[in-house]
Amino acid sequence: MIDPQLAGRLTFAHRLPNREPLPPGRNALGLFDERDAMLIVPPGIDPRRPTPLVVLFHGGGGSAEKILPMLEAHAAERGFLLLAPQSLFPTWDLVIGGHGPDRERLDLALTDVASRYMLDPLTIVFAGHSDGGSYALSTGLANGHVVTHLIVSSAGFLSVHLQSGSPHIFLSHGTRDEQIPIDRSARVHTARLREAGYDVTSVEYDGPHAYRPEIVAQAMDFVFGPEDVSA
Repeated sequence: MIDPQLAGRLTFAHRLPNREPLPPGRNALGLFDERDAMLIVPPGIDPRRPTPLVVLFHGGGGSAEKILPMLEAHAAERGFLLLAPQSLFPTWDLVIGGHGPDRERLDLALTDVASRYMLDPLTIVFAGHSDGGSYALSTGLANGHVVTHLIVSSAGFLSVHLQSGSPHIFLSHGTRDEQIPIDRSARVHTARLREAGYDVTSVEYDGPHAYRPEIVAQAMDFVFGPEDVSA
């Protein structure tokens, strides 16, 4: 029988917070000497009330700083915590050869956030672009008992050895993506996921290998519902 952790299964579990929350803004968690995880805390978060969490994974050769603009403004507008872990190596371990140190580092980061804030178990989102999209999709499906939604942008592959739960999936990809052609990635993933019974919203857009702000906004509506513009 396959070791669940080698298949990407996290040991993270929800708990009551018992540590001081972090101040509003960008915060390094202080867990690692290099490539530490970053947490965006919007103003007005009550650490003792259930708060949604979005975990955002960067692309190959990327970093937390590079990927945070994808969702940072939405975190402030929607009032969710935004966690940006960083791969130990230039890209995620799963892309290189299998789950290992990045799964362990993700577990530590999630546990740290949960020790400071009460997380809403109904809205735990894994999101990412390119290699980060592949990592979010693959790791999210292995942890669907915790992860409720997946936001997957321009993912190249899907690698799942252990499925759990049934997260809702928003999958987007540019039709002019020359780096990861849509015919052998998003369209294949969508068909296989739907065949497996997952709830998948698939969005194709006229564009290259880059996320589009208007598509990201659609993904936010997919998770949180349309914003009330009259408020």
